[in-house]
Amino acid sequence: MTRPARRRQRVPLALLLPAGLGLLFLVLPLAGLLVRAPWTTLPRRLTQPGVLTALRLSLETATAATLLCVALGVPLAWLLARVEFPGRRLVRALVTVPLVLPPVVGGVALLLVFGRRGLLGSWLDAAFGVTLPFTTAGVVLAEAFVAMPFLVIAVEGALRGADPRYEEAAATLGAGRWTTFTRVTLPLVAPGVAAGAVLCWARALGEFGATITFAGNYPGRTQTMPLAVYLALETDVQAAIVLSLILLTVSVAILAGLRDRWVGTT
Repeated sequence: MTRPARRRQRVPLALLLPAGLGLLFLVLPLAGLLVRAPWTTLPRRLTQPGVLTALRLSLETATAATLLCVALGVPLAWLLARVEFPGRRLVRALVTVPLVLPPVVGGVALLLVFGRRGLLGSWLDAAFGVTLPFTTAGVVLAEAFVAMPFLVIAVEGALRGADPRYEEAAATLGAGRWTTFTRVTLPLVAPGVAAGAVLCWARALGEFGATITFAGNYPGRTQTMPLAVYLALETDVQAAIVLSLILLTVSVAILAGLRDRWVGTT
């Protein structure tokens, strides 16, 4: 049976005009970045030591932050999706706070907890000689703080959409909680975990405010790509455009890879 052809609807001008203006508002800045890019000197600028160092550090710290988020965020998402406990709504709200919290405020909060005189930082320094602020590990911590909610939300949504009968069947066959989680639950929600991890990695790669507040802006140690863009704007605008193009390319690639899952097709 063939589906009837969808009738084309006339778009009211009162909706078409603001929609077009909204599209231009979003697209024109990106187009301006492409137009003003130094295409003739782009290969040379991409191989400059400062650019490669910032890119390497960004990739390493974003990957480490994503691994940390997966290790902590997947169990947290399972807890929120599968376990009924008092205060679950409050816990879910607290998990999503970094999504709306200004990143600079997040950096200040991290300093108050993990700084040398912080709630945990003073103990880490006295007991183990570990100092997190203004180090590469501090970059990873700042990126994980702002990126983890993306992973938790994606995985919790996947868990809620998964059929619990498979887990119940495994339990009736004698499988324990851990075996059921690793052999049944994780394979069921693997696409959601992958999508959440990619979004988490992208958010960590673009993090600026919490990083510069908690870890500083030291080349080769804490200066990631967004920080390098900020610094280059003061000395070399063309270099800032090149760094921005790299981040734009990564963002477009991620959006294209997750289009079917997050945007949808028509």
